[in-house]
Amino acid sequence: MISVTIIVKDGEKYLEECLESLAPFEEVLLYDNGSTDRTLEIARSFPNVKIVNGRFIGFGPTKNLAAREARHDWILSIDSDEVMTPELTWSILNENLQPDHVYRFVRQSYYNKKWIRGCGWYPDRVFRLYNRKRTQFNDNMVHESVEVKGLTAADLEGALKHYSYDDAASLVQKLQLYSTLFAEQNKGKISSSPWKALRHGCGAFVKGYFIRKGFLDGYEGFLIALCQGLASYFKYLKLYEANRNEFFRG
Repeated sequence: MISVTIIVKDGEKYLEECLESLAPFEEVLLYDNGSTDRTLEIARSFPNVKIVNGRFIGFGPTKNLAAREARHDWILSIDSDEVMTPELTWSILNENLQPDHVYRFVRQSYYNKKWIRGCGWYPDRVFRLYNRKRTQFNDNMVHESVEVKGLTAADLEGALKHYSYDDAASLVQKLQLYSTLFAEQNKGKISSSPWKALRHGCGAFVKGYFIRKGFLDGYEGFLIALCQGLASYFKYLKLYEANRNEFFRG
């Protein structure tokens, strides 16, 4: 049996569609981090959803906390803005799961309901189905992933739809959060400087827009590549300031 785990805070916008796609699964564990919108009201309307309240301690560690609350050892981890396609659901439920395997599938990411294929967004294969007795998410506060060392990677058919951003404001909000978490995670471990921040920012934009063909997605591709550059710039600028603050406190 498989338990689906979702960590969420104020995820009402796509949560109903997300949970509807998970109706074939016996248990969906919603690990809420203090929602103040209709998230919990929506979740309570689904009979297979179990709600657990807890604090957010970074994406990787929080997803591991959610997995520990699940009933079953097989964990399917998705986000509240992700929706299972029928093909992916069928593929997962009909797979003969092997404990020494970690399963991945393709994720399709959307900006304002437009499927983005450039900027490194597609194809995006993500490991999301695993046995918690054999592995877990790493401890990264941001850009977390399932630890796959020593295990066999297996691909599943079907796609996961990811409604990641609706507008420029949501892009900026996410880059602010992720850059702050990156600085917290790496302060005192990685050196940085304003020049390094600028270099990484320019490099990320060039990579997303030109090398990863973001230009083929028109306005959306340019905006996403630009925000990728800004995210990288602020990651290293915030890290530079965090390192300076640690130095002067020491």
